[in-house]
Amino acid sequence: MSDQAKFVTGSTMRHVIVMSATGSIGLMAIFLVDALNLFYISLLGQQELAAAIGYAGTLIFFTTSISIGLSIAATAITSRAMGAGDRDQARQLAAASLIYTTIIMMVAVAATFPFLPGLVGFMGASGATAQLTVEFMQIVLPSLPIIGIGMSMAGLLRAVGDAKRAMYVTLGAGAATAILDPIFIFGFDMGIHGAAISTVISRFALIAIGFYGLHNVHNMLALPSIPVLMKTVRPYLYIGGPAIMTQLATPVGNAYVTIEIAGYGDSAVAGWAVIGRLIPVAFGALFSLSGAVGPILGQNYGALKFDRLYSTMRNAFLVMTVYTICVWLLLSLGSSQIAYIFGAKGEARDLVVFFCQFVSLTFLFNGMLFVANAAFNNLGYPLLSTVFNWGRSTLGVIPFVWFGSNYYGATGALAGYGLGVIFFGIAAAVVCLKVIRNLSDKPPSEPPDQTNIQIPPAANSPFTSSKGAI
Repeated sequence: MSDQAKFVTGSTMRHVIVMSATGSIGLMAIFLVDALNLFYISLLGQQELAAAIGYAGTLIFFTTSISIGLSIAATAITSRAMGAGDRDQARQLAAASLIYTTIIMMVAVAATFPFLPGLVGFMGASGATAQLTVEFMQIVLPSLPIIGIGMSMAGLLRAVGDAKRAMYVTLGAGAATAILDPIFIFGFDMGIHGAAISTVISRFALIAIGFYGLHNVHNMLALPSIPVLMKTVRPYLYIGGPAIMTQLATPVGNAYVTIEIAGYGDSAVAGWAVIGRLIPVAFGALFSLSGAVGPILGQNYGALKFDRLYSTMRNAFLVMTVYTICVWLLLSLGSSQIAYIFGAKGEARDLVVFFCQFVSLTFLFNGMLFVANAAFNNLGYPLLSTVFNWGRSTLGVIPFVWFGSNYYGATGALAGYGLGVIFFGIAAAVVCLKVIRNLSDKPPSEPPDQTNIQIPPAANSPFTSSKGAI
């Protein structure tokens, strides 16, 4: 493969659109299958099962957020090395990132597993619903390291500019789940437990496809020596630590919404579960946009092409705005049909329709926050993304949701969830553009020390094979 960094030349708008489009296809495939999973469970006709999926979804979102944070770190440090023209360094950074991801994910599983019953109860689940949620999570949670590695591999493929194969990673896992879900849920008559098992099996597709792309196609995995691992840990954690905290903020905010909505019964929780599946399907392009912008910024930052940073962000905000408005119009027009498809009735239907017609428009400001956070993480300001995301998930969620819930019920809680993001989305976008403007006005001669680590060539590593690759 060519040593040339792909994103340091050509139209930044084209890079943003191509990376976002391919990323959104893969992401929405997974989220669409997740929504299909909920649809299958709803066919069993038990409200407790749908509610259990809703509670489990909140916990899965929380644990998966750690994986997302670590993939951000892997993408950032690898793309910068690619932008600087040091492919050999990038190969070692990629492999080191996967090693650290594995270790951290295993620790996260060990720290969470014993407390599953308490966590489920804390969210408001009780009785049969709580028991089903715990049983589902006991099957799915141990596979967290698998999804962590797979997501980091997808991020590393984006870091080298291979948007197509990064898409295949998530697309493959989504296809596996789509095939396995009905087999385990209905064919083996395992219900919610079958859904959990199919989820675990499908996650191995992430690693298989990701490894093939990184190793066989790009030769991007060089076994690092101990000194290399020691040098890599600082920039990896410098970005990964705040990125994890940034990602954890969203499920914390969502957990509070779940707690408030749980007070209105399983029907309301079932409606919130449908919304939780609908959000990533409808707005998957926004999530992928933040992942797409990262490697583009990282490569240009590594190449010290600061003028391209501003054009990348400008184009990203433009794409995000047009997309969000179009999706809001579609959701608003099809709100009743969406509720019908998921079998939502009563309060569950009211919540789904209200979200589609009103709350979904506020994702315009969520999009601003997502894209700005991607810039902060890749330009050496990861703490800013942490501050903005936690601000949104606390000050932008708790008081708004509490007020809406106490005065307008479950629908009011949902309205508060949407309104609270407006200030933080706008503020993050303004600060992001100011950071980039400052970099352009006073460009440094090299990236900050935290990310400009010097690593010896892979060929000199005593732990590298004769071909220099794993």
